[in-house]
Amino acid sequence: MNNLNVPYHLLIPSVICLFLILLLIYNRKNVFKDKKLLFHTSICFLIFYLLIVETAMITDTLYQWKLNQFDLNNDGFFNKTELTKEQKEASFKLTNDVGRNFSFISGLFVSGLFSLTIYISGLFIKKLKKRV
Repeated sequence: MNNLNVPYHLLIPSVICLFLILLLIYNRKNVFKDKKLLFHTSICFLIFYLLIVETAMITDTLYQWKLNQFDLNNDGFFNKTELTKEQKEASFKLTNDVGRNFSFISGLFVSGLFSLTIYISGLFIKKLKKRV
């Protein structure tokens, strides 16, 4: 167990998100001509989603690394001498976290609520500025 496996279900959304952020910034003037608030909201959504997915990916990699430390003979298996309480806890942390594994889905909802809050707040501030 010397190698670390990249969780592709988290890596692919991260790469897509980074690509979309760069694409939006590059084409900002063409896509969001006079819709500055929509541009900022979209960027906030993508950045927040990227943070959620990247945090899950880093945590998964960290748990794999901690579990690999218990494989003393580097054969990829745990024999009787390697099975300890700490190894079982590390294995449990790596395999039993549904939230981390589905963060690419739940991150969409959390990021959507976050960016919706930013958009509504921006509209509210824009109306207050027009009144004054």
